[in-house]
Amino acid sequence: MTVSSDRLPTGGFAPLVPELDVSDLGASKSFWCDLLGFRIAYQRPEDRFMYIELQGAQVMLMQHNGNWETGPLERPFGRGINFQIVVDDVDPMLAALAQANWPLFEKCREAWYRVGERARGQRQFLVQDPDGYLLRFAQDLGLR
Repeated sequence: MTVSSDRLPTGGFAPLVPELDVSDLGASKSFWCDLLGFRIAYQRPEDRFMYIELQGAQVMLMQHNGNWETGPLERPFGRGINFQIVVDDVDPMLAALAQANWPLFEKCREAWYRVGERARGQRQFLVQDPDGYLLRFAQDLGLR
């Protein structure tokens, strides 16, 4: 879904929202919105900027312009970081990515992580966006 409502994100702004420099905003929009199902909350086409959201997750995408650049921007972008985005169901994303022949960085699997004395489970997969940002989509499996 790519419809822009040109309003605040659902529920207001999250306390932490990454802004990712991208090389081609159109290609990023196709990946994030058309394939993964993010919705455009608002955009500033004149600045080549869009604010997108999915189930409470929020991301800003800005076509690279050299502002706030701390070093050379080389592919893959975002080396050393992955963004975990929790969704209700990873299957629609996996189906859309497969339909588009988009490669996964890591196939979908069940993973359990210790949290105190218990473990929290999730079905997760990793995929890179057009610029190489590493995204980990996770579906909650609860505690054990």
